[in-house]
Amino acid sequence: MAKTSDGNLAPPLITKPLSEVLRLPVGHVDMSTFDPAAKAGFPGDKQDAPAMTDALAPELSDLQERLFAAGRVEESRTQRILVVLQGMDTSGKGGVIRHAIGMVDPQGVKIKAFKAPTEEERAHHYLWRIERELPPPGLIGIFDRSHYEDVLVVRVHNLVEESVWSQRYDEINAWEEDLVDQGIVLIKCFLNISSGEQKQRLIARLEDPTKHWKYNPGDVDERAKWPAYQEAYRAVLERCNTERAPWYVIPSDRKWYRNWAVAQLLVEHLRALGLQWPVADFDVTAEKARVAAS
Repeated sequence: MAKTSDGNLAPPLITKPLSEVLRLPVGHVDMSTFDPAAKAGFPGDKQDAPAMTDALAPELSDLQERLFAAGRVEESRTQRILVVLQGMDTSGKGGVIRHAIGMVDPQGVKIKAFKAPTEEERAHHYLWRIERELPPPGLIGIFDRSHYEDVLVVRVHNLVEESVWSQRYDEINAWEEDLVDQGIVLIKCFLNISSGEQKQRLIARLEDPTKHWKYNPGDVDERAKWPAYQEAYRAVLERCNTERAPWYVIPSDRKWYRNWAVAQLLVEHLRALGLQWPVADFDVTAEKARVAAS
C-alpha cells in the first residue's frame, strides 16, 4: 500500500465507480448469480476497510453540507437524496445507518424505519405513509425498509390478493419516476445476505446478552419463508429496476464491505450533483463594514 506525504499508509484507489460495479442491469434477474460474500469494486481486503471508509468521511461531510446549504437557500430548486435500504432480517440496515450514514451531520439527515402499518396508515393508499416521510430539499433521507414491503411482506404473507399486489410494481415505477422528476436522487440498495450468514447472526444475538434486545423470535418464522422471500425479491429487482431508479445489489455477508459500499455510493451520487456553495444574496463588502463598525 502506498504512503501519504505524512508517512501514513494511503488507502487503495478505486479504479471504477462503484455505482457502475453494483448497479443491477435491467432485465431478467437470477438470484443465484449474486454472491453475498463478494467484495465487488473494493481494491483491498478487510484490513484496508477502516482506512478506505475513514477516507470517505471528509468529502462526504463536505458534500452533505453543500447539499444542506443549498436546501436552505434555493429550496424550490435544490436536489435531495433518498437512500432505500431493503434486505432480509440481519442484513444490516441498522449497521449501514450507524457506520455509513453516521459519518454526516445528523441535522442534514432524515431517517425513517417503516414497521407494520398502523390502523390509520392501512386506511390510506399504501404509498401515503411513504410520501409523508420523503426528505425535504437539502436533506438525505434514509428509509429502513420502504414502499417495497408492499410487494414483499404483503406478497409472502398473502395479506392482499395477488390481483392487488401484482399491480403495484408498475405503480411503484411510475411513482419513483415522479420522485426523480421532482429532484430526488434515489439510491436503492438491496442488502444481499446469505441464509447461512443470517443464521450465524441470529445465533450471535442469542449468545450475547447485550444483543438480546435485537432478537425477535418472529425472525425465525420469517426465515422459514426464505424461498418465498427470495422469489419476492427477485420480482422486485426485475420489475422495479429502471434506468432512472436502478437497484444496487450490495453483498452483505461482510459487514465491513457493506458499510463501505453504501458510503461510497452516497459519495458518488453526491459528487454527480455538482454541488456548489450558495452565492450570497447580499453585499458581502458592505456587510463586513457593518460588522466591523458594530
